Amino acid sequence: MPHHAPPEDLSRTPLRPARMRPDTVLWVTLAVFAQESVWNFYDAQVPAQLRQYLTSAGLIGLIMGLDNVLGVLIQPWTGFLSDRRARQGRSRWGIILAGAALASVPFALIPWAGGLPALMLCVIAFAATANAFKGVTETLVSDYVSPVHRGRAQGFVKAGVGLTIVVSSLISLLVVDRSIGLAFAIPPALLLVLLLTSWTFLRHRPTGGGASDEATGPEGDEGARTPPDGPALTPPDGAAGTGPDGAARAGRAHGAVAGRDEGAVLASPWAVVRDLVRDPSRARVLLMLGIFCFAGMWSALRTLLTPYGTETLGLSRGAAGGLALPGAIVFLVCVIPLAYLSSRLGQVRAIRHGVALFVAGLLVGAAVPTVPGTVTALVLASAGYATFAVNALVVLWDLAPSRHVVGTYTGLYTVASSAGAALGPALLGLVVDATGWRFMFLDGAAFAAVTYLVFTLLARRVTPART
Repeated sequence: MPHHAPPEDLSRTPLRPARMRPDTVLWVTLAVFAQESVWNFYDAQVPAQLRQYLTSAGLIGLIMGLDNVLGVLIQPWTGFLSDRRARQGRSRWGIILAGAALASVPFALIPWAGGLPALMLCVIAFAATANAFKGVTETLVSDYVSPVHRGRAQGFVKAGVGLTIVVSSLISLLVVDRSIGLAFAIPPALLLVLLLTSWTFLRHRPTGGGASDEATGPEGDEGARTPPDGPALTPPDGAAGTGPDGAARAGRAHGAVAGRDEGAVLASPWAVVRDLVRDPSRARVLLMLGIFCFAGMWSALRTLLTPYGTETLGLSRGAAGGLALPGAIVFLVCVIPLAYLSSRLGQVRAIRHGVALFVAGLLVGAAVPTVPGTVTALVLASAGYATFAVNALVVLWDLAPSRHVVGTYTGLYTVASSAGAALGPALLGLVVDATGWRFMFLDGAAFAAVTYLVFTLLARRVTPART
């Protein structure tokens, strides 16, 4: 039977947005924190492990990009499977917990590998199993937080991610130079303990696009109704349906499946991709390209930072791994205010300004190749990246044609970011091989300028001229 409009008395009742439950956001943030603590330490210290057997920065960057290649192949399918489980009323947590248990073993064995083949086996095994649940964990935000609050919730989640960078830096500074085996055992232990804690508190919470949030009507009463696909979409520029075509743009983005066979769109990940590519506005395609570019440069900077510190700045391996600590603190401090500011400024505009700040930071690092200059560069770059980290996935969720494909869209986000992260370190590493470690920041700034151009085009596409 077709879906009919609600009774007249309900349609005349103005509804307030559902309140965001702080405890729900806390446990979702803890789950993302758990997995990112492992990935950040992996990015910081595995390149140094590889340098025991390899000398080429380009080859090290290529190997470090293998996990992103695996993410491109694995995450859309696991995201699609998690969407299917969600549509069947089952939890995504089974995929998350099983993947975490399997990924912990090869990660802890990395420092015990006796040669390059054994090290490569551990690296590939960890990357394959960890990618199987990475995107699914990030989708928890869309499960437990209503669409109107996802941007702010993502700010708290990314603050948790920033804290993992701090934790990774502290392990590098305090443990790596004393016991590399213990250093690689700490992150997987945190992963298992924190994921189990988060699951314990969230497993009985209702899901389905923020069902656990408390919806209120005009008098604060609970039980306010939300359309099946969530509230009306806020356009990426934060206009919320304002401007000459704001309402039409929101309707197109949120109701893209209307008038078509939704079952065909949900049939497979490839059907979702075809729907994305055929979008007349091309906004989603441009956003995916921007994600690809920015993720590539951020991954390249993080991957090659420790070798840069040892080769150019003359630091020890542990001290070079701690260079990211001040930038991580800045990321942690500014990410939540940026989430609230972006909702007013406009999410796409905020990302574009963040890319400009990222480029400026890299130019500072190129001009002042000292420890203070490098720290300053990383502080600026981290603040710029924070705007992207908070907003990019939320914009993509908002542009998804249905809430039933948010897991798949999270996987597509990973495809773009992982493909960029796979090619970014290798590409920048090859350029560094040609120009020398001294010019790594300048090389990165040149590539990041291309990212700025992409988001400029996207901002023009989603933010038409207004009077």
